Amino acid sequence: MEVTEMQRRFADFSSSLFSEGYLDAQFKQLQQLQDESNPNFVVEILSLFFDDSDRLVNDLTLALEQENVDLKKVDAHVHQFKGSSSSIGAHRVKRACIDFRHFYELHNAEACRVCLHQVKQEYLLVKSKLQTLLRMQQQILAAGGSIPIMG
Repeated sequence: MEVTEMQRRFADFSSSLFSEGYLDAQFKQLQQLQDESNPNFVVEILSLFFDDSDRLVNDLTLALEQENVDLKKVDAHVHQFKGSSSSIGAHRVKRACIDFRHFYELHNAEACRVCLHQVKQEYLLVKSKLQTLLRMQQQILAAGGSIPIMG
């Protein structure tokens, strides 16, 4: 596949992530921080986000499986997840965390368990899509092309 075709596909896929609400303007700002002095900035930040998020999802799952759910601990995990999702522009994950916190405020552990499923789904979706975006980026660079700037 030609570099121009890869760049077009990258731009189309990137656009769809914003139009479908997976990402917001914060992700564009993150990308703008990447430059020649730190060409792997976004990859490094996303890697940290994935590691942290995997741990938080696991911690949330364990906390909600307890017979006596410690809702304060659950809230701390959700608050951290919401913050990290927001900082990289993972809009739908952030929204799911906001919904989750609403049920926490109602002290409804059962609704929190249901919301956890939604948080996990949104996280796994955005993780998969971001991994695809990074793969596309690597293919363009390996073929000698440059990454199109997302508008």
